[in-house]
Amino acid sequence: MPTLADIMRTEVIDVAPEDTLGEVAERMSAVNVGAVIVKDYGRLIGILTERDMLKAMAARVHTSDARVREWMTEDPLTASADMDLEDAGQVMLEHNFRHLPVTDESGVVIGLVSLRRLVAATKAAPHQAA
Repeated sequence: MPTLADIMRTEVIDVAPEDTLGEVAERMSAVNVGAVIVKDYGRLIGILTERDMLKAMAARVHTSDARVREWMTEDPLTASADMDLEDAGQVMLEHNFRHLPVTDESGVVIGLVSLRRLVAATKAAPHQAA
């Protein structure tokens, strides 16, 4: 069965909590990603997603003033690279999120998987007989 290591995006954008939403939106748009990892002194402290950005826009913040730390999701759930796709999908559905950071044994982010990528990989994988 495929694992997150097989489908995760390994080119992850790291941002700082003091970055502005405008700066981060430009970076996300440039590489067409829906989420970025927020690190402080190299340690994962949050995730900022397109959904978080939408909430900020709905609150009518100025993207040149609003900071990532104000809108990020703190201490996100993470998964290991060897987690199978079905388990990862279950976690994402239970917690109602679309992006899941993937970490190694020491907690370092090594990838990011989106629900879209997970669904596409699940549909592409041949079904196994029970």
